[in-house]
Amino acid sequence: MAMHSPHEFLHPAGWKPAVGYSHGMAATGRMVLTGGVIGWNADQVFETDDFVGQVRQALISIVEILAAGGARPEHLVRLTWYVTDKREYLNNLKALGAVYKEVVGRHYPAMALVQVVALVEDRARVEIEATAVIPQG
Repeated sequence: MAMHSPHEFLHPAGWKPAVGYSHGMAATGRMVLTGGVIGWNADQVFETDDFVGQVRQALISIVEILAAGGARPEHLVRLTWYVTDKREYLNNLKALGAVYKEVVGRHYPAMALVQVVALVEDRARVEIEATAVIPQG
């Protein structure tokens, strides 16, 4: 079941469909932004070194941060992912898709993914920044 978004998904005419993300989003309202969120729990403890497990925890943390600001997953307009190994991401697309749908739902904002040399926390394999916009009214 597709989640209804209060925002406009931007898809230029003639472009191939974006799968698992949107080409762009348009939104008006109160912005809620996260810092870089990694795959440790609220006590800043890593419960796993598994890439998919860390993504799951990072997404759970993002949803909790959004809630603290009055936002829900369907208010997301952008996610920027930083990974230490793009192969690990690409080799786990099916599992990542399942975890994403479990935590965020079927809402796919504009996304970017960048491979980086390292993250500040040595055990971190992924860091995700999120931007949400709560509609006016």
